[in-house]
Amino acid sequence: MSDSNPLWETVLRVAPLLYMDRLEPFKPIRVGITVFESSAPSPSFNRNIQVERDKIRMVIEYAIYWDYDIQHIYDLEHVWVYVDHEGEIASCEVSFHGRYLLGLLRDRSNISADGRVRLFVQPGKHAMSPLEEVFRLLPNVESCCQAEIGIEGVLEPSMFKGQFKSGADIDRLAEEHMRSFSFQPSFDYVPHKWAPDAFVSWDELRAEIPVRMRALLGALA
Repeated sequence: MSDSNPLWETVLRVAPLLYMDRLEPFKPIRVGITVFESSAPSPSFNRNIQVERDKIRMVIEYAIYWDYDIQHIYDLEHVWVYVDHEGEIASCEVSFHGRYLLGLLRDRSNISADGRVRLFVQPGKHAMSPLEEVFRLLPNVESCCQAEIGIEGVLEPSMFKGQFKSGADIDRLAEEHMRSFSFQPSFDYVPHKWAPDAFVSWDELRAEIPVRMRALLGALA
């Protein structure tokens, strides 16, 4: 998909508005877009996307890639925005530590004035929620950014198996490298401004990720 596709205008118009910790050391690199006009499996998350055609015009999957999660190198998070036949947001879902939550509050109070879903991003870990308070319920919300930083080394999911993780010491090197990013979350959230080149098709992002990872890990080794 590209900006010449008639759906691209909607993709950009309803792109989520992320609120990130003021001291967050990592920023999203790229967002891979998949538009579902009928029910189908997600290409990047273990779930089926259901499109109820009588109510929903399309579901837009935003696969948001970071080079880092505070506990491992490589991070891919997701937002799914459901757009109705009038072009308005009907629902939203967000990834949360391998699962997903509803991203739209029942009273729709987290819809911004320009029609985007406002979402909070967990400091360091990048799980998402429409309510910041949810993160305060996680026992390690602070320790994961300090004492537990980097403990998972390099994450190589099955869809990239064998494409970038190599070397017996790479997890140790990754953990040592990531300790330099240690921070105390402020829990003061500021809106993230998307870069002009942030949004690409999922196929483009899927091709880019191994290239970025090999370069990053090569620098560590």
